[in-house]
Amino acid sequence: MRKQILLTIIAFTISICSWAQIQTPEQFLGYKPGDRFTPHHRMVDYFEHVAANNPNVRLIQYGETNEKRPLIIAILASEENMARIEQIREDNLKRAGVLEGDPSTSVPINWMSFNVHGNESVGMEAAISSFYTLANPANEKSQEWLKNQVIIMDPCINPDGRDRYSNWYNQKMNTTLQPDLQSVEHNEPWPGGRANHYLFDLNRDWAWQVQVESQQRMKVYNQWLPQLHLDFHEQGINNPFYMAPAAEPLHEQLTPWQHEFQDIFGRNTAKYFDEAGRFYFTKERFDLLYPSYGDSYPMFNGAIGMTIEQGGGGQAGIGGYNSVGDTVTLSYRIAGHYTAAMSAAEVTSQNAEKLLDQFETYYEENSSNPKGKYKSFVIKGESNPAQVAKLLKLLDKNGILYGKAGSKSGLNGFEYQSGESKSFSTTDKDIIINAYQPKSVLTQVFFEPNPALHDSITYDITSWALPYAYGLEAYAVEGKIDASGEYEAPEFTANQVGKTPVAYMAAWEGTRDAAFLSALLNEGIRVKYPEFPFEVEGKSFPAGSLLITKGGNEYVANFDQKVVDIANKFGVTLATTMSGYMDKGKDFGSPNIRIIQAPNVALIGGSGTNSLNYGAIWHFFEKELNYPLVNLELDNMARYDLSKYDVLIMPSTRGGGLSKPAMDNVMEWVRGGGNLIAIDGALNAFANKEGFDLKTFDTDDEKKAAQKEYEALNKEERLAPYQEGERVRISSGAAGAIYEITMDETHPLGYGTGGKYYTLKNNSSRYAYLNNGVNAGIIASNDAYRTGYIGFKIKSKMGESMAIGAERAGRGQIVYFVDDPIFRGFWESGKLVLSNAIFMVGQ
Repeated sequence: MRKQILLTIIAFTISICSWAQIQTPEQFLGYKPGDRFTPHHRMVDYFEHVAANNPNVRLIQYGETNEKRPLIIAILASEENMARIEQIREDNLKRAGVLEGDPSTSVPINWMSFNVHGNESVGMEAAISSFYTLANPANEKSQEWLKNQVIIMDPCINPDGRDRYSNWYNQKMNTTLQPDLQSVEHNEPWPGGRANHYLFDLNRDWAWQVQVESQQRMKVYNQWLPQLHLDFHEQGINNPFYMAPAAEPLHEQLTPWQHEFQDIFGRNTAKYFDEAGRFYFTKERFDLLYPSYGDSYPMFNGAIGMTIEQGGGGQAGIGGYNSVGDTVTLSYRIAGHYTAAMSAAEVTSQNAEKLLDQFETYYEENSSNPKGKYKSFVIKGESNPAQVAKLLKLLDKNGILYGKAGSKSGLNGFEYQSGESKSFSTTDKDIIINAYQPKSVLTQVFFEPNPALHDSITYDITSWALPYAYGLEAYAVEGKIDASGEYEAPEFTANQVGKTPVAYMAAWEGTRDAAFLSALLNEGIRVKYPEFPFEVEGKSFPAGSLLITKGGNEYVANFDQKVVDIANKFGVTLATTMSGYMDKGKDFGSPNIRIIQAPNVALIGGSGTNSLNYGAIWHFFEKELNYPLVNLELDNMARYDLSKYDVLIMPSTRGGGLSKPAMDNVMEWVRGGGNLIAIDGALNAFANKEGFDLKTFDTDDEKKAAQKEYEALNKEERLAPYQEGERVRISSGAAGAIYEITMDETHPLGYGTGGKYYTLKNNSSRYAYLNNGVNAGIIASNDAYRTGYIGFKIKSKMGESMAIGAERAGRGQIVYFVDDPIFRGFWESGKLVLSNAIFMVGQ
């Protein structure tokens, strides 16, 4: 007995000595938290230091960023729970039905994410302080909490953006605190630190996983499926502190328990804020509708997802004056997030059993009795196979199950393309995705044709249905349709090198084909396309198909092997012909067979441009097309030698963006043969301006009638209650309204679309048909509306308008995209249309 007591004393002494080796953040970093911003690598060093000296902390690097910074999570648990940590993880997946079997442990998982927006910079600082407290064995409260939960902490989701901000700020900050917001340290240059390397907003990427950070993080997240997820943010310096409960609109799939726990957390946190005399607000601004946020995505996966917003942001820096003259310091902001993190650990511990019970109930009930209107979703086999493959890849990332539809007749469902209810049948080539599965809610949310919108004032887009985003033929069915077996994608048969044909022929249908074309051009292989459909040797091809002819490629070493290898790399099936004499259509020597000259492309960025739109295009070129791109600054457009470029892309800008000297330089280049692509707000540089065909109204009478109607509405609204002002304003806007665009398949902008495209409208812009240009994509009538919020003032006017068009100027032309065709990188079908503008137009 004495020996056992002695061993216990020795073990306890060793534990205390081990903890004595661990330094506080201030000791380790050399400054008090809040005195300055910590570089990302120093945060990693500190987490490694603590983990190396505390056996109940496990550090995992789950990936790295585009700029090669490590992405890490820290797992904190009691000694008992750390010893069975893998069993706890697997048991949690069993509760969700992702793994088979019954759980043998009862430990909820509490996941905390910090700094998804790089210049919401308090996040990582608060993570350091929170980590120290939770890992400290001498802290009785935290150690008691850890008996009833596993805490997973992601201290910085966006290291590249965080270091972009913190490095800039640490260079600009004054030694003496300078809270004057006019001082340079409080005014970030473009593009700011909010977004990641490719200027994507990672807090809108949870579901779509376009970015490498999201892809790597979500793989780990779905291996744990936590019961609680806190997403730490900052808001403007003049706001105090926001915490759950969330605001309306709240998605109808959310459960009473999810609402209840948000209230439990809010009230518990408010208690500590009240004691400290700190202000806060709840149930405002931050809703739970759009599925790709750090609060909504966990909610649709059975967790309690919560956004936490401390007032301050990048403008506050180390300290800045707010509107009432108080200095909002970094230390004060750290304390706010720290309090919320501790509160979350406390209420998770207090409600551990109910969190687990409700989580398990969520999955059991939804997988056996889905709540949404539509229970099954059918993707037709006639859909673009390249786009179907991309959709299935997204479903796999999110753990959504699907199968082969099989032969079924007499079905009735909502047809996405027409927006109407229709009868249909299925075949073995069709895919069925039903909601009777663990990821039931997420499945329904991804595919719901028209999300219920209980409040039109929303924080983000209001529609995202994947069949529209991917341009697929699909149906939503109210009943259950069982899969007839496992879906097997059509097997790709590798192309083989044989006798050199007159031409290789390939489809032009999606992003995969654009990447294939890019690879050919990068290898110096000449590619052509036909302006008219053709038929040869029993094979039919539409206009815009890719032709890789023997003639013109004689100089390419190992021509056949290169073409075949590149096609096989991208999974592109090549057809061949031994004759250039067509059975139908133009012969391969016709002037209507156009050469695709490898274009030199430049993208305009910098102050005045929309960094998110810019970033999406940049990412598209580098990560999907793998095609060279020159990046130019908007402020210098007047002095650039633009003759080096064939294509110039102008993303959305404020007020058109171009100065007169810059516009003169750009238009001289266009008239000399350049191809200018203008997107969204960039159209303001040309709309209703002399010398351009882009007009808001078709005639003066139409303009006068619209003005008269506008004035009449203004008269009616003059006496609207002051608090209704925001609702009055949004009646002239759009927030993710989906419209069917009728495409002209005879024009290069329409190639590969099959005559239809669905645009996601996030602006109120509406333009008349071009009189002297090509209306390549139009909203033919008001019936083209499919879903999503659009204000009543503009909804009735969207019919008979131009959505995608081109007008000539000298030897060149301007391509107009009224809406962003590759919004957030997840609007897949628009990538083909943008590729048409880049590679096909003007050739």
